Amino acid sequence: MLNSEEDRSDAAGSAGPGPGPGTTAVDTAQAGTAPPAVPAPRRSRLLADVSPLREHPDFRRLWFGNAVSYIGQQMTAMAVALQVYAITGSSFYVGLVGLCSLVPLIVFGLYGGAVADAVDRRRLGLASASGALLLSAALAVVAIAHVHRVWPLYTIVALQAVCFAMNSPARSSMIPRLLPPARLPAANALASLSSGVGQMAGPMLGGVFVGFWGYQAAYLIDVAAFTASLYAMWRLPAMLPGEPGAGAARRRPSVVEGLRYLAARPNLRTTFVSDLAAMVLAQPRVLFPAVAGLWFGGDTRTVGLLAAAPAIGALVGSVFSGWLGRVNRQGFAVLVAVGSWGAAVAVFGLTRDLPLGMFFLALAGCADTVSMVFRNTMLQSAAPDDMRGRLQGVFLVVVVGGPRLGDFLAGSASDLFSPTAAVVGGGLACITAITLVGLFQRSFVHYDARDPIA
Repeated sequence: MLNSEEDRSDAAGSAGPGPGPGTTAVDTAQAGTAPPAVPAPRRSRLLADVSPLREHPDFRRLWFGNAVSYIGQQMTAMAVALQVYAITGSSFYVGLVGLCSLVPLIVFGLYGGAVADAVDRRRLGLASASGALLLSAALAVVAIAHVHRVWPLYTIVALQAVCFAMNSPARSSMIPRLLPPARLPAANALASLSSGVGQMAGPMLGGVFVGFWGYQAAYLIDVAAFTASLYAMWRLPAMLPGEPGAGAARRRPSVVEGLRYLAARPNLRTTFVSDLAAMVLAQPRVLFPAVAGLWFGGDTRTVGLLAAAPAIGALVGSVFSGWLGRVNRQGFAVLVAVGSWGAAVAVFGLTRDLPLGMFFLALAGCADTVSMVFRNTMLQSAAPDDMRGRLQGVFLVVVVGGPRLGDFLAGSASDLFSPTAAVVGGGLACITAITLVGLFQRSFVHYDARDPIA
């Protein structure tokens, strides 16, 4: 669920004024506002809708740049883990790498969102991506110099997390400026597709390059990959927050204001609650090492297969996402998707056949993709532009913190009871929680993409 986006209060405000006579969609996008709303394609689609890439050059460049740089980031993450293990021989020290990135992501996630609502988002994106590029270069220098200490790696990883926390809200809040509301579901599905490819290809390529040419090879390739993201942002128009010409850039960023806004908007708030129901209550990944041997009689390779299954399902869900753009009852779709995630996890907890277990984990990953697409689309369509960065910051904190809290809960339940009770009980708890959400948040159930209300 490492996926991120934010909220918008009304689609008209997000799109900005319509184009004048003779103005093309590309001209309008270059001016920093979204093109006029286009109807969702009527022709039945099965495969992912690539019309945002085909019709909107700015979005196409940004998507491609993000996809390439994300693969590089995943290569770097794998190389850092391998390098720390080579230096220390300890999995504990490898685990500390995640902690070094977790704290800055949570702390700076909210602040980065506030900054994105107060400055030119294009400049913020360029500055933070440039910082991340320089830090990847610093990792390469450490590797080339054969520094056999872990503290430089930990420090650089923490600083990279700061750059990401500043970059992600700015980058995500740009999307509704580049696309009409009808294209947002397709754009979010394409983002999930690129994320899935990065999560699968990046670690594999990182391991290959480290094996053949050393750690510095992965880091230097990451540096080169970042240039794609920088080029895409450099080609964008200015991205001042708020309505075009409103002068919102002069305001002091306020995290508290964003949280107050979210607290008063039940539909947007419920998108976060529904994600937490899935990630906190029914997150089985921490139990994969235990169940691989207990349930399936496997080894570390079995753990790898179990970990890959949800990613494969998410990727398949993204590839066959063409139908998502025709769904208007997006709140109800989120509830169904989260309930499906919980059901798939619960059934996985009852299986003792590895292929069948992987199948249900893949179903869970596919349901997660559907939930992510609609949650992000609701956030982008139903919140005002001057709140998008802050809501994206909240989203980043939820995405980062939710699964880790779920790991703790699942691990504790497994020790207190059993892995089976932890997985099955977590899935059933997710179904119960999301059912209660639907019963008590009727406006979310009836949310209609044609009339987005926060």
